[in-house]
Amino acid sequence: MTLDRPMYRVKRRLLGKPLTTERVSEEKLGNRTALGVLASDCISSSAYGSEEMLRVLVPVVGAAAFTMVMPVTGAILLVLLLLTLCYSDVVTIYTRAGGSYVVARENFGPDVAQVAAVALLVDYIVTVAVQVSAGTNALISLAHLVGNGWTGLDHLQLPVSVMVIVLLAYGNLRGVREAGRMFALPAYLFMAAIGLVLLVAAVRGLTGELPHADLEAPGVVPLGTPGDGWLYGASLFIVLRSFANGGSSLTGLEAISNGISAFREPQGRNARRTLVAMSCALAVLVLGVSTLAHYTHAVPYTDGTPTVIAQEARLAFGNGTAGTIGLVFVQLATALVLYTGANTPFTGFPFLASFVAEDRFLPRLLTRRGHRLAFSNGIIALTALSLALLLVTGASVAKLVALYAIGVFTAFTMAGSGLTAYHLRRREPLRRVKITVNTLAAIISAAVVLIFAITKFTEGAWLVVVVFPLGVWALIRINREYRHEAAALQRLPEGADRPRARRHQVFVLVETLDLATLKALRYAHELRSDRVQAVHFAIDEAHARRLSAVWESTSATSVELELVACPDRRLRHAMRELALRTTQDGETSLTVLVPRRMYTNALGKLLHRGTGEMMARALGQLPHVAVTILPFDASRALQMLESGHMPELD
Repeated sequence: MTLDRPMYRVKRRLLGKPLTTERVSEEKLGNRTALGVLASDCISSSAYGSEEMLRVLVPVVGAAAFTMVMPVTGAILLVLLLLTLCYSDVVTIYTRAGGSYVVARENFGPDVAQVAAVALLVDYIVTVAVQVSAGTNALISLAHLVGNGWTGLDHLQLPVSVMVIVLLAYGNLRGVREAGRMFALPAYLFMAAIGLVLLVAAVRGLTGELPHADLEAPGVVPLGTPGDGWLYGASLFIVLRSFANGGSSLTGLEAISNGISAFREPQGRNARRTLVAMSCALAVLVLGVSTLAHYTHAVPYTDGTPTVIAQEARLAFGNGTAGTIGLVFVQLATALVLYTGANTPFTGFPFLASFVAEDRFLPRLLTRRGHRLAFSNGIIALTALSLALLLVTGASVAKLVALYAIGVFTAFTMAGSGLTAYHLRRREPLRRVKITVNTLAAIISAAVVLIFAITKFTEGAWLVVVVFPLGVWALIRINREYRHEAAALQRLPEGADRPRARRHQVFVLVETLDLATLKALRYAHELRSDRVQAVHFAIDEAHARRLSAVWESTSATSVELELVACPDRRLRHAMRELALRTTQDGETSLTVLVPRRMYTNALGKLLHRGTGEMMARALGQLPHVAVTILPFDASRALQMLESGHMPELD
């Protein structure tokens, strides 16, 4: 019986039967499933992208914002086209998980690539928090509209969001393929729901029956008064800020390049097709939502609910029974796709983290696959960080959006500039076109980062601005530590494995005479050393005398027991002194065996304090001294005794 068996049984019950490493290839995603899983983050961004544009414009230009939102949306779609072409290049050239990180590493070196790594890792963390919070907002909006203003679910915003993140983590810990089955359908439901809204609204608009939203309703964002200046009185700064906010519609576009390892072969071609399909769907959704806002004047609310897309569904379907059914369908589909959009980072973050860890810029434990072939450590890390962010912001979408686009547009900048450098070094067809497209993508993405950092600095963007350089420094510091360790540990002198000591002694540390001690003594004899000595440090003199008497009267061992005085109770100091005295001649090597009694039940662990690791740390740094901890299953011995059998050493 091993110590981890109870925990392993719990893991198996929760996560299912373990998968063997050979089945990694079976855990790949087909194109349709990949579109649902990896594109849900990007597609679901259309649920709040247009609303974020209006949130900037409405307080400045009032109702004129519903006209201005269209050219801003056009600019967003132009950026979408450039980024789609850019990332088509990425997935064609770099067919391994990592996206802009790989592009930056291959073209600018590993240190510069850490800017992209931090950008993507931060973006994944924020994406989980903002998507889940927006999904909960969709449910609250449904309650608000169906319940005629009832907002009794407001207090559940944070606990529901936390619960959803935990469920997403659990689904992904069960494995890629099962997560795909679970999370692919909502993306298609959402596209169908918004398509239905747009179709019904178009029919009602043509017949003149499409109503407008109430711009004076309680809780709406206060309407500004347009002037006579440029673009209805809006300054270039306001337009750029609205454009940057609308850039949140494009977050998630990089997910396919980051998760390309999850695609079936040929990965590059399948990823490119899925990317194009996702971009087309996103373009239709963003344009449709903005156009409908233009005609219905659906206006953002100060507290975020009801959302613009919820108002559009209510205005398109009407207030009747059929309209309510349609609204419920749209809002549930929206909530589901937003929730499952938060699943995309659970696919991309672990792949990226494992890739960065392989380059030794993150801890190597992030490269290990878990029980169900998922990168479990990466999933757990993402869960913990996103939950912390959710708690700090109170699951507020308005607060989270300020952190959102900086990370992903930094990654876009690195991808575009990296591909520009890639094509500048090569002579190939359409070289100039590719250089132009990628350069434009990099410049515009960098502009969005700058606009967001300036306009949203006091609203929370300062946190990302501070985290970025610290994150890059931390990753480079980790890499430096790995390189220094390798330089120190991988220097292999010739003949270094030959023994230097002429004499070998073995000490068995004794607390009491029992089966664990006898097992250690037997192992000591098997080492064929020059001398085996049992050692007890006499912290309690009465116990030491009793142990000595028992030792002398037993026939279980022929090894002598040495009592070492330890009046000041400094056990580690006494052990070091004894080891140093034994090896001070420079010709004696010492092996210290530490019996450790293992208990599988919680009570046994509580009642028996293990000191083996402490002893090993105290002696492990001494020259000519080796420490070995010998486990003994005390719980098994107890079970054998209770069943009427004589406990054994093995």
